[in-house]
Amino acid sequence: MKIVSFVPEPGQYAFTFGGADPVLRVKPGTALSLWTEDAFCGRLLSTSDHASTSLRPDELNPQTGPFYVDGAEPGDTLALHLVDLTPARRWGVSSLVPFFGGLTSTPQTPTLQEPLPERTWVYEYDAVAGTVGFEAQGSDFRVALPANPMLGTVGVAPAQREVRTSLVPSAFGGNMDTPEMRAGVTCFLRVNADGALFSVGDGHYRQGEGEACGTAVEGAMNVTVIVELIKGGGPQWPRIVSDEHLMVVGSARPLEDAWRAGQADMIGWLGELYGLDQLDAYQLLSQVSLAPIANVVDTNYSAVTKVSRTLLPPAEPYQGMHRALRRAADVMGTITY
Repeated sequence: MKIVSFVPEPGQYAFTFGGADPVLRVKPGTALSLWTEDAFCGRLLSTSDHASTSLRPDELNPQTGPFYVDGAEPGDTLALHLVDLTPARRWGVSSLVPFFGGLTSTPQTPTLQEPLPERTWVYEYDAVAGTVGFEAQGSDFRVALPANPMLGTVGVAPAQREVRTSLVPSAFGGNMDTPEMRAGVTCFLRVNADGALFSVGDGHYRQGEGEACGTAVEGAMNVTVIVELIKGGGPQWPRIVSDEHLMVVGSARPLEDAWRAGQADMIGWLGELYGLDQLDAYQLLSQVSLAPIANVVDTNYSAVTKVSRTLLPPAEPYQGMHRALRRAADVMGTITY
């Protein structure tokens, strides 16, 4: 398998999905070895750095890409298998950003409340122990938490030449912020433009479901991903396959609409896999689905519809693409699940 390395220069980052020229053309079957910057563009370095004075609002969530996939056409399915996600620094950072987060006033839900006081936390990453260290600032408390490296953003160019900020999740993927986007999974996205024009970024060393304050343990990431293409069959919403689960990520506001999007697409997916009509699939899903929240802080909220594969008869989505990519990743010998 051909492995192509790409480390972006500072001026090569994309801050949108759509509207950016590709940085590289790749063929299906290519493995990419990438480096991604953190969501803050590396501008928060210590607990004394604050969002309001250190960050640029037009330079958040830098994306590595977009990559043009040869042969990808609207309506096709792009498959991205995350082989390896390894923190690229010995530290990650999280911060309270004024009027941003799940438990403060926001531009979408304004009140007369003042912004929360700004505070920045630096988490030391221990590669040997596989932990990130939380250290409280208002009390004498510290704890080592297991790292769960993930990508906050995985997406393609939107349909109809639309350009969306890299802070937004939608049907094209984008800033979904789900911990399910981890090493060992395959993400399936509908191609909306020639070449797909996919980008990845927003590495998190750890994040809880919901991303309550609006920021995870943000950090630069070394990413290995295998790119594949399936002609036709593009899903309406991003789909994720792991060895254990089938998942759909819906994004919208209010949160119940994000949940509805994922549920409706999963009903269609169960129909594709098992020949169920819509009402039978609806009934089955009602008894087997999990619904972890990905984020409740972004411009759109994201909710995951998740079904354990052990509850259903054996089936291989997309003609066994996930299993084939897992085997390819194992051959590469770099996988760390």
